[in-house]
Amino acid sequence: MTYIIALDGPSGSGKSTIAQELSDRLGIEYLNTGSMYRAVTKYFLDRNIKESDLDKIVENLGNIQINFNEGAIFLNGEDVSKEIRSDLVTKNVSWVSANKNVREKLVDMQRQIAQNTSFILDGRDIGTVVFPNANYKFFLTASPRIRALRRFDQNESDLSIDELEKSIIKRDEYDSNRETSPLKKAEDAHLIDNSDLNIEETIDAILAIMDREDVI
Repeated sequence: MTYIIALDGPSGSGKSTIAQELSDRLGIEYLNTGSMYRAVTKYFLDRNIKESDLDKIVENLGNIQINFNEGAIFLNGEDVSKEIRSDLVTKNVSWVSANKNVREKLVDMQRQIAQNTSFILDGRDIGTVVFPNANYKFFLTASPRIRALRRFDQNESDLSIDELEKSIIKRDEYDSNRETSPLKKAEDAHLIDNSDLNIEETIDAILAIMDREDVI
């Protein structure tokens, strides 16, 4: 029997790292949905497409192909795994992911990819929109300061810790209040605040809940 694990939460809550580790432990596939939105953002930025260019956004969506291979993400055949982590992409990904047309395309793509196969997907609306009937749902969070420190330690940004914290708070507010698929904990999702937990402790907490529920 196949099953779906939905892992939602804000930026810096450790979703991607934890999802990858869980997929390895459980022997199931992992789909990083956040990197898909980042790839679309890079595509738009490379072509100087702005938030207000609604017609151009719709016109260009049909030209975007996203694939995964051995942990790397490919945008129209090009490995963009590193480029999509830039500060410029991070600064713009919220408005791209808030666009209704972008979300419809990527949600459809995510559902097709995860069809008939056990998957763990991480994002902001997996348990509420993409797979509302997922077998397991988790919502990871941590304080903005802790999340800023994590990003800083990963050397993913040229910003200071204080600047990162401000950026994270601003993005949380934007993502939580956007009209289309806002960042939101599903009513039946398990909330895990890992501000004081490391990766292993967070994974152990998730596996303990899965073992207790055993809904598969």
